[in-house]
Amino acid sequence: MPFVTLLIAGFHGLLLLMLLVPIVAARRGKRIGLGDGGDPLLLRRIRVHANFIEYVPFVLLLIALLEMTGLGRGWVALLGGALLVARVLHAIGLSGSAGVSFGRFWGTLLTWCVILAASVIAIVRAAESLTLHA
Repeated sequence: MPFVTLLIAGFHGLLLLMLLVPIVAARRGKRIGLGDGGDPLLLRRIRVHANFIEYVPFVLLLIALLEMTGLGRGWVALLGGALLVARVLHAIGLSGSAGVSFGRFWGTLLTWCVILAASVIAIVRAAESLTLHA
């Protein structure tokens, strides 16, 4: 059972809720039921949430698969923790500015590094397993 990933996913779930609150507040305040209503701030908030949704589920699945194949808890925690830090940085950066920002740049870069590392580890572990059991 991937308990470390379960813990990490729980923290990501809390972050997801934190990203939803400003969207709901803006929609209610401006009476916008669907879309962004042409409001640039609401659009940015929607994109912060959407970007989280575009990346996090796949990366958490990849990390969970690594944990289920026996990757050490320390490595799983490192990957998951780095992903959480990356997504917080990205959310702060994009929430503050639609342009380039410290948080957006480093959050994106760290997210990509986690994806790259987890993907390479997955490929290596799968290849090793396939050659051992061939």
